[in-house]
Amino acid sequence: MTREPLANADVAATHPLNPGVLDLPWAVTLTVAGHAHLAHRAERRSVADALLRVLMIAARTWLRRCLFIALAALLPALGWAADAPPIAAAADLKFALGEVAGRFTQERGRDLRLSFGSSGTFTAQIENGAPFELFLSADEGFVLRLADRGLTEGSGVLYAIGRIVVFAPQGSSLTADGELQGLKAALAQGRIQRFAIANPEHAPYGRAARSALRHAGLWEAIQPRLVLGENAAQAAQFAAAGSSQGGIIPLSRALEVARLGVFAAIPADWHADEPLRQRMVLLKGAGETARAFYAYLQGPAARDLLVRYGFVLPGETVH
Repeated sequence: MTREPLANADVAATHPLNPGVLDLPWAVTLTVAGHAHLAHRAERRSVADALLRVLMIAARTWLRRCLFIALAALLPALGWAADAPPIAAAADLKFALGEVAGRFTQERGRDLRLSFGSSGTFTAQIENGAPFELFLSADEGFVLRLADRGLTEGSGVLYAIGRIVVFAPQGSSLTADGELQGLKAALAQGRIQRFAIANPEHAPYGRAARSALRHAGLWEAIQPRLVLGENAAQAAQFAAAGSSQGGIIPLSRALEVARLGVFAAIPADWHADEPLRQRMVLLKGAGETARAFYAYLQGPAARDLLVRYGFVLPGETVH
């Protein structure tokens, strides 16, 4: 392709390049006026791109809310029976609540759908429209937060007080003791490479572990070696798997993995600022089955099971 040379920059006529040949989105003009025109178009495009990014962020937030609402409508089609309410429960309750729910179903003939995870994560999901009917939190603060937002039926009830332990898997160089002297010595001698706790950002048991480590004067030294579980259950897996030297986990989970190591209870007053007061509450729109299970959890059979899994009942002394 030949191109006619320009005599000077003041040529009134423009010489557009052929966009079809060069696969360009527009014809490029070679005049001073043409350059200014392109700069103006580029500026408008930058503004449009910025507006588009803002709209996309807003759309994602809106879509998340719509997704939760749509999920509630789709549950029956996905095999979630209308009389099997979805229940959100803190990860430390997995084995205890699983057994309680099994007894409830056997005695009452009603099914339940249990989901276990971080109390903080569940709280955010409920605030965004997740269709749970009953919420059992490991930190009563999350329940009270939802109550303040008008998403619950009242402020619920305190159902248990949680405990934490230091856990050392088989073959670990860590000695498990409630005063954390073994952990202090192992840190000083460089024998701790990985130590598991739940993420304090959204897991109550992670915050309690952090508080206990601060009480022992070990928080700064151990921070670079921490392995954070998404919730208390994952922290227990990390602590017991042998890939770490140990961790601080719920007593309820330590009892389930006792065959994989040894553990010792940490004094409750070591995390008095994070007391693990566990509260449950019915959410707005809760159905008959969720209400029946809520009442069942406050009965003697459920309370006895919670004690067997290491929980302290409200009103009892925590050592």
